[in-house]
Amino acid sequence: MNHIRNFCIIAHIDHGKSTLADRLLEYTNTVGGKDLQDQVLDDMDLERERGITIKSHAIQMAYNYKGEEYTLNLIDTPGHVDFSYEVSRSIAACEGALLIVDASQGIQAQTISNLYMAIDHNLEIIPVVNKVDLASANPDEVEDQIIDLIGCDRSDIIRASGKTGIGVPEILEAIVERVPMPKGSSDAPLQALIFDSVFNPFRGIIAYFKVVNGTLRTDDYVKFVNTGKEYHADEIGILKLDMQPRKEISAGNVGYIISGIKTSREVKVGDTITHVANPCSSAISGFEEVKPMVFAGVYPIETEDFENLRSSLEKLQLNDASLTFQPESSVALGFGFRCGFLGLLHMEIVQERLDREFDMNVITTVPNVSYKVYDKKGNVIEVHNPSGLPDLTLIDHIEEPYIRASIITTADYIGPIMTLCLGKRGELIKQNYIHGNRMELIFDMPLGEIVIDFYDKLKSISKGYASFDYHIHDFRESKLIKLDILLNGESVDALSTLTHVDNSVSFGRRMCEKLKELIPRQQFDIAIQAAIGAKIIARETIKAVRKDVTAKCYGGDISRKRKLLEKQKKGKKRMKQIGSVEVPQKAFLAVLKLD
Repeated sequence: MNHIRNFCIIAHIDHGKSTLADRLLEYTNTVGGKDLQDQVLDDMDLERERGITIKSHAIQMAYNYKGEEYTLNLIDTPGHVDFSYEVSRSIAACEGALLIVDASQGIQAQTISNLYMAIDHNLEIIPVVNKVDLASANPDEVEDQIIDLIGCDRSDIIRASGKTGIGVPEILEAIVERVPMPKGSSDAPLQALIFDSVFNPFRGIIAYFKVVNGTLRTDDYVKFVNTGKEYHADEIGILKLDMQPRKEISAGNVGYIISGIKTSREVKVGDTITHVANPCSSAISGFEEVKPMVFAGVYPIETEDFENLRSSLEKLQLNDASLTFQPESSVALGFGFRCGFLGLLHMEIVQERLDREFDMNVITTVPNVSYKVYDKKGNVIEVHNPSGLPDLTLIDHIEEPYIRASIITTADYIGPIMTLCLGKRGELIKQNYIHGNRMELIFDMPLGEIVIDFYDKLKSISKGYASFDYHIHDFRESKLIKLDILLNGESVDALSTLTHVDNSVSFGRRMCEKLKELIPRQQFDIAIQAAIGAKIIARETIKAVRKDVTAKCYGGDISRKRKLLEKQKKGKKRMKQIGSVEVPQKAFLAVLKLD
């Protein structure tokens, strides 16, 4: 165990984590030749296309230092705030962390929140100033910021460049010298923490774990403590670029286990693996429960795909533990699931992954939060969806969830941030200086106001330099009303929202204008109306059009016409018939991008 080091890489988005991880793998000859490419650990197409890390990735490196062989387990983590749950799980499996800061941008929001998470877990922090080769780099100033933040010596900070490979040897030496070896004993009863899992169609569910105590061997009879299920360890091994089987994995190391598990409910991230014959006395404390920020309905386009969607979501949940879901139904869309996400980017990624990895075409409804509705008899019901709201005449009052939000920023952006929060019905509780010109603002705000575009606006007005954290504070009475969208007089329940009285008219008007852009013209006029109860507050009309896709195929082979008609049929399938008007998928997400 003296020769094992477990560490993760934490940073703000775009500060060069994945590139630096590439250099570490290249320097230790873990990856070479044709396998070497940019963002080598980001194995999802989505990650490469967007240039972001969505999943944490574990990989083992062998490093020779002063004539001795060391095993380094690296976990590369995402930087975007929507995937902070991935980061918290990676941190729980490590003893040290590389804190990477961009030399041209300095310390940013996620740097601070990820750092605090690592300090809470008593990780050894190795500060690295990355991208020092850029013309705009200002390493001296960034070093001052790091010293202010974590109180280290200037000599502790390593200057590096993921692009050119400067500083990579120093980073590896620092990992061996500064990161403590794992605690635990190879002879104690087995205790292993599951920190991730994936679904493989041929081998069942593969769980990734870190052994805290004891030794796990192939063919051992093991038990998952939380679920109480028992399995044979058919294959265990370590994680290189691909999985490499081993006969045994002892305390301090990270590996995978395949035991032919078919149902996803049997594997819980944060569970403990132990031996059936010699069990450990207690489970390892897992991770804190994930708290979804945004709820939205996810419905299959074809109703018969409901069961397929359920199994796809279960398989996706294995790989993304921050996704939560439960069944629900809608008048317009049939049966589907109400899903909880950590943010709007998370929701977008889940929708995209369902499409790519499981070939599931889904419609996502407007994101919202849950409300408490009190009727005149004093009963209370919890409403997640505006369509579940009782008749207005029966409602006494509605309470909505309020959050206590903490925003850390520099003094330069306080004005715009206050304007934004007060515009979202926020209430300033207090403000205090933390250090230098850094300030913390504490607001009470309605959760419903922050789920749609608050994050994006906060990031843009503070140039990315504001970290936002929150917890549910209480429920408060609010003047909320249900805004319905009608198409040719028929209500579309997937587009209805609960909104505050003061915002309702402008919101309804903007919705109608946006839908007019997005709904394709039909062979007849379409009236789009926004209504509160029986009162129409806004209207737009889409004029009729005639469309004949085969018009350009005069003469020629019938198969050309058929090809065009097939193509048109495919496009129509992606839309959902609501009454006689086809509403494209984009329209359901229109509400998010109204501004």
